Amino acid sequence: MAGVGQKPSVTQIAGAESDDAAYALLIARAQELIPRLKTRAARTEELRRLPPETERDLHEAGLFRIVQPKRVGGAELDYVALIDCADLLGRADASVAWNVVNLASHHWMLGMFDERAQDRVWGSAPDALIASSFIFPAGRATKIEGGYQLRGSWPFSSGVASCEWNRLASVVYSDDEADGIGYRIFLLPRSDYRILDTWDAAGLRGTGSNDVEVRDAFVADYMSVAVSDLAGGPTPGSAANPNPLYTLPVFSLFPYVLSGVATGNAQACLDDYVEVTRHRASTYNRAKLGDLQSTQIKIADASAKIDAARLIMRSTCVEAMEQARRSQIPDMATKTRYRRDGAFSVNLCTAAVSMLFAASGARGLLTSGVLQRQFRDAHAINSHLAFSFDAAGTNYGRVALGLPSENLTL
Repeated sequence: MAGVGQKPSVTQIAGAESDDAAYALLIARAQELIPRLKTRAARTEELRRLPPETERDLHEAGLFRIVQPKRVGGAELDYVALIDCADLLGRADASVAWNVVNLASHHWMLGMFDERAQDRVWGSAPDALIASSFIFPAGRATKIEGGYQLRGSWPFSSGVASCEWNRLASVVYSDDEADGIGYRIFLLPRSDYRILDTWDAAGLRGTGSNDVEVRDAFVADYMSVAVSDLAGGPTPGSAANPNPLYTLPVFSLFPYVLSGVATGNAQACLDDYVEVTRHRASTYNRAKLGDLQSTQIKIADASAKIDAARLIMRSTCVEAMEQARRSQIPDMATKTRYRRDGAFSVNLCTAAVSMLFAASGARGLLTSGVLQRQFRDAHAINSHLAFSFDAAGTNYGRVALGLPSENLTL
C-alpha cells in the first residue's frame, strides 16, 4: 500500500483489484500531468525531443506501460486506453502525447513476439523504451542461417533518442524468385543502429522523430516477426501473453495508436477558443464576439466534429477488443473500415482546429500563444500516412467493390 502522498508503483497498478481500478489510476495520473506539461511545451519544441524531466514524470506515472503485459509489471489495459491517454496528454502538448502512446504501443507489440525476444528486452529493464519506423521499403533484409541480415535508412523514428531498442520494418528479399518478397518487423538494440539528427519540423517538433541507419546488422530469427503473424489471432507471443489484447490485428488498428493525440489537441484548441471568446471584443467595432451567431455556430461545429471523432475512435477500439475476446479475426472489409475511420476521425479534428484558427484572426498568429502550435501540430498529425483519407478511402472502396486490398500489411 502506498503511503500518504505517494503514488502506487506500476506493479501495484498491474495488480489492482480490477482493470477498471488500474485504468482509473493511470488516467488520473495523466490528468495530473497536464498543467506541468503545458508549462514545458515551449521548451519541448526548442529541444525537439522530450525534456528529461518529462521523461522521468512519464516513467514514474507508468504511462509508457499502459498496454504492457502484467507479467512484467505493465498495466495490460484494453486497447482503448491508448486513445484516452493520448486524448488527455494531447490537451497539454501533442508532442508528449504522440511519444507516450507511440512508445507505449511498442510494449504491446513486443508482447506478440517470441518469448525469447520479450525476455531479452524486458528481462533486465522492463521499462526500457522501444522506438520504431514502419516504412517497409526503407529496409532490405536477407535470410541467412539463424536469422536475417538487415540494412537500410528509416525516417520518422519518434522518440528514438529516449529508447534502448528500435523496431524496424523491412522488405525481405530472397535469391529464389519463387519465394517472392516478404514483410517483417525487426527488433534491434541501440548498438545496432545510428541516430541521424534530421527532425526539424513545423509541427510535432518535440517528438524527436529522427532518422535511423542500420549497416548490415544480424537479427536472430526470434527477434523478428512476420507481418502476417500480426494480422489478428494467435501470435508467437500468445503462450506467454494469452490476453486477447495481444491478438488484435496490428496494422488494421494502427491509426488508433496515435489518433487520440488529434482529439486532445483539438479539444485544447476548442477550450482555449471558448475561454478567450467569452471576454473578447472585435477590434473593428468593439462588438462582443460571443454574442455573434457566427461565433456560436463555429463552436458548435468544432465541438461536434471533435466529439464525433472521439466516439468513432473509442467505439472502434472497443469493438476490436470484443471481437478478440470472442476469438474472432476481422475480415478484410472490417479491417479496411478500421483504417477508413481512423483517417476520417483525425481529419475531423484537423478541420475543427483549422476552423478555430481562422476564426481567431490575427491573435492566432502570435508565437507567444498556443493556438499557432495547436494548428501546426494538428496538420503534422494529419500528415501521417495512417491518416490519409485518400489512401484509406481508396482501399476501403476497392474492397467494398470486390477488389483485392492494396494494403499488404492488413
